[in-house]
Amino acid sequence: MKFGIICAGDSEFTPFIPMFKDCIIVEKAMLNFYCGKIEGKNVIALYSGVGKVNAAIASQLLIDIFSCNCIINSGTAGGMKRDLEVFDTVISNETAYHDVGDDILTDFHPWLKSVYFKADDNLLDAAQRVIDKKDCDRKIVFGRMVTGEQFITDENRDKINAVYSPFTVDMETAAIAHVCYVNQTPFISVRTITDTPSRRGVSEFEKNCKMASQLSAEFVRELLTEVNKG
Repeated sequence: MKFGIICAGDSEFTPFIPMFKDCIIVEKAMLNFYCGKIEGKNVIALYSGVGKVNAAIASQLLIDIFSCNCIINSGTAGGMKRDLEVFDTVISNETAYHDVGDDILTDFHPWLKSVYFKADDNLLDAAQRVIDKKDCDRKIVFGRMVTGEQFITDENRDKINAVYSPFTVDMETAAIAHVCYVNQTPFISVRTITDTPSRRGVSEFEKNCKMASQLSAEFVRELLTEVNKG
C-alpha cells in the first residue's frame, strides 16, 4: 500500500520531514512531493496550500501520478463543539462542505446519497487502535468535520453549527474526501484544534499551530503502524 499525506500549510507539514527515511523530492504542478518511507510504509507527503482547490489538485496528483491508494489528511482545525479544547484531536468519521448547496452534490456528480463523505472503515479501526494505546490528558475523538473557504471566528458560526453540528471546521478536508470518493480511495482526516469559540481568532491559530500540527503528525505516524493490522 502507498499512503498519501496531505497538509494544507508548511507548518502542518514540517513535523513529517524528520520522520522520513530514504526520501526524495519530486516537483509536480508547483508542489513538492516528499517520497520515502515512514514507519516502514511507502509515503508520499506534501503541503498543498490552503483552500479546497489546492487540496483537490494535490489529492488527484497523489492518486494519478504517485499511485497512492490511501489518503490521510493531517493538520489543524477550528473547534466548533464547545466541550473541545485547544490541542484536542478530532478524527473524521464524515465530512461535508458548509458552503456548497446540498443539491450540487446529490443531484449532480458525484450523486451522493447525503452531503457527507464517509471516512474509510479500516482507517477508522486503525485510528481506534492508536487511541486505545495512548495515555494522554487531552481528548482524541471521532467526529464530523466541515469545510469552506472561510476562517471561522464569529461570522456564520451559529449557522454552521445549526445545520451541521460539526466538531471542527477547516478549509480542505471535504475537498480531499470528495476526490477520494470519486476515485474510490480510502480516506481519513486527523486535525488538532488551534482555536475554539472561547479562544477564537487568527492570533490563536498562529500561536497554537506548531504544537497542534505536531500532535496531528504524531497521531498519523502511529496510525501508519496500525493500518492493516486489524
